[in-house]
Amino acid sequence: MLYPKRLMEDTESELFNYTTGRFLVNEALRLRERRHVFNIPGLFKIIAKLGEGGLNRTFLVTFDSGPEIVARIPYSLLTPKTYTLASEAATMNFLRSKGLPIPEIFAYSFVSNNEAQMESSNGEIALLMDQLAELESIMMSISFPVGGSIYYAEDLKTLSGNTGIPLEGPFCIGPDVSMPLWYGRREQLDVFRGPYKDAKSVMIAGAEKELAYLDREHYDYKKQPPSDHAENLHHYLRLAPSLVPDDDAFCIRHPDLSDSNVKVSKDSRRLRIRSMLDWQHAVVLPLFLHAGMPDVIQNEEDEVSRSMVEPELPGAFDQLSKEVQDWERELLRRRLVHYHYNLSTAAYNRIHHNGLVYPFNPFRRHIFNHATAAWEGETIKLRYALIDMVLGWARFAKGDAPCPVVFTEDEKAAAEKLYRALAGAEKHERMLRDYAGYAEETWVPAAHYEKAKAFSQEIKRMTLEAGAQDEEVREEAYAVIKANWPLDDMEEEELEEYK
Repeated sequence: MLYPKRLMEDTESELFNYTTGRFLVNEALRLRERRHVFNIPGLFKIIAKLGEGGLNRTFLVTFDSGPEIVARIPYSLLTPKTYTLASEAATMNFLRSKGLPIPEIFAYSFVSNNEAQMESSNGEIALLMDQLAELESIMMSISFPVGGSIYYAEDLKTLSGNTGIPLEGPFCIGPDVSMPLWYGRREQLDVFRGPYKDAKSVMIAGAEKELAYLDREHYDYKKQPPSDHAENLHHYLRLAPSLVPDDDAFCIRHPDLSDSNVKVSKDSRRLRIRSMLDWQHAVVLPLFLHAGMPDVIQNEEDEVSRSMVEPELPGAFDQLSKEVQDWERELLRRRLVHYHYNLSTAAYNRIHHNGLVYPFNPFRRHIFNHATAAWEGETIKLRYALIDMVLGWARFAKGDAPCPVVFTEDEKAAAEKLYRALAGAEKHERMLRDYAGYAEETWVPAAHYEKAKAFSQEIKRMTLEAGAQDEEVREEAYAVIKANWPLDDMEEEELEEYK
């Protein structure tokens, strides 16, 4: 038996601290962001810590009378915390009322020292393409009068003083809780975040938010000035109305369809999706912004996947070494997931399929995301996308309207050069990430930490040795590599200006 009072005295307990993974860079800071000392009394018998995600810690709680619930506690880095928690609870219950397999919320609060509790969903995790497409079809078929995030009207009135745009029953549409609209000090901005009356409002809200953020007076302009990004945002706002296609109806989709958020169990005949978890930051958007393959499924970098030819193992597979066989099996798995998701979507979710095949739709999402994202000191990706749109203006022009933005040949050449250099650097970073086996924020599984750390230091040593071979630039190259090695701890104070 675990006693709440004793647990509360031990603030170093794993109950309050992140233990699932480690971080190769600035680990102490990353762990502080994920530490949360919460109030244990009220939970009967804490059986196990189920898991830890990017924004929450989850516990399985067993009551003396037998029932089990899941208690989920958000990290302090969740933003905007109150709106996100209130919206997620309403979104889950709203979609559950439509027949989707979503855990029931028994209790929740968007104030501190409370934990959301939901029905336990046990079972292994898998991606079952036909069922997933059918479930996505249900949610994407729900009609909404406006865009934004779902709330209980009473909760939204408590948070903001208004009750939003009414939906059926106690639900309503209120401000969009997408993270880029609230990141860091952006949460303090008095800017429009919805509800959105039309697709154009969605397309411009993020860029106008970022312009309001960049219009502060305390920048020192020592690095790439925010004025460069502001100029590109103004260009985007002039082009944005032409990005809206004819089919701009609002719909909702799961914000993070990863394998950890789809719970699967096996009955006597087959695997079945039992629940879909983690609806934080869910938002109602136009179809063309929701259409796209989930990151965990898409395999567009692979030529075979792009061809949509049914994949299979290579010839003479049995003659390959065990290491190569393991690689080929994993490659086949990724290709099959990509292939069958496309087929299942075409068969069971025509709404999404139409969005996937809509002309130039990936580009619309691509440039929208760059214009909405929080500025992190560079603007070349947005600039390059703007130039791409200007050069292909005929694809988006409404009638014979001239393009409202013009770039000089010198501006195009400069953007091309910088974009290629950045693409090369990102390619090298992806290779390092694949070799060392880390994810976002240099996260690795706890069991893999020592191996990954040693490997990253070995790669650094080899890189320094390679840079020292040219005697003419030896000292300079050595200093640059050592000062900028991406897997060493670094001062993050200079990054605060982007928050």
